[in-house]
Amino acid sequence: MSPRLPPVTRNLLIANIVLFALQQLLDDDNTLAVTQWLALWPIGHDMAVNVGGNVLGLGFRPWQLVTYAFLHGSVMHIVLNMYALYMFGGLLERVMGARRFTIYYFVCLVAAGVAQLAVLYFFQPDKMYPTVGASGAIFGLLAAFAVLFPREKLMLIPIPVGIPAWLFVTLYGAAELFFGVTGTLAGIAHFAHLGGLVAGLALLWAWGVRPPRPGH
Repeated sequence: MSPRLPPVTRNLLIANIVLFALQQLLDDDNTLAVTQWLALWPIGHDMAVNVGGNVLGLGFRPWQLVTYAFLHGSVMHIVLNMYALYMFGGLLERVMGARRFTIYYFVCLVAAGVAQLAVLYFFQPDKMYPTVGASGAIFGLLAAFAVLFPREKLMLIPIPVGIPAWLFVTLYGAAELFFGVTGTLAGIAHFAHLGGLVAGLALLWAWGVRPPRPGH
C-alpha cells in the first residue's frame, strides 16, 4: 500500500480521531455532551437519566445514523477500526474512485445502524444504551475486499495462517451471526456488523460488481 492515502480515506481517519478526542474532552461523569447527541440511541420515547446531578434526555435522533460511526467506546476500539480503515480503505478507494467509495462507506454505516436499531426495537425493547463505532462500515469494506480480491490472503491474529479473503469474510460473518443469535460476547453490536456486511454485498451486486473469474 502506498503511504499516501487517497483523500476520502484520509479524511475519514481524521474525522474519527477528532470526534473520539472530543468524546474524551467533553464527556465526563456529569454530562455526556458528545455521546448524548451523536451516539446511536434506540428508537422510542426519550429517557430522562440523572447523570451526576444533571437530568439528560437520551433518545434517537435521525442524524445519529451517521454520527455514531465516528465515535468509539475505547482507545482499543478506535485503534482496531482505524487500522482496518487504513489497510482496506485506501486500496478500495483507488479501485472504486472517491465518489463511489464515499457512497459505499456511508451506505454500509447507515445500514449497520438501521440493523442495530431494528434488533433493539424488536428483540430488546427494554435496553437503553448507545451504539458507537465504525465497525459496521469496516465490515462493508471487508465485504468489498472479499469480492474484488477473493484469493488474497488475510490473517486473523493470533492464527498464523493466511486465509483467502472470501473464506475469511464468510467465516467472520458466520461467527458474527452465531454470536448475535446466542448472545455471546455481549456488548458488541454483532447485528450492526452484519448489517454493514450485507449492505455492502448488496450494493456491489446492484452496481454489477462480481468476483473476478479464475485466471483473471
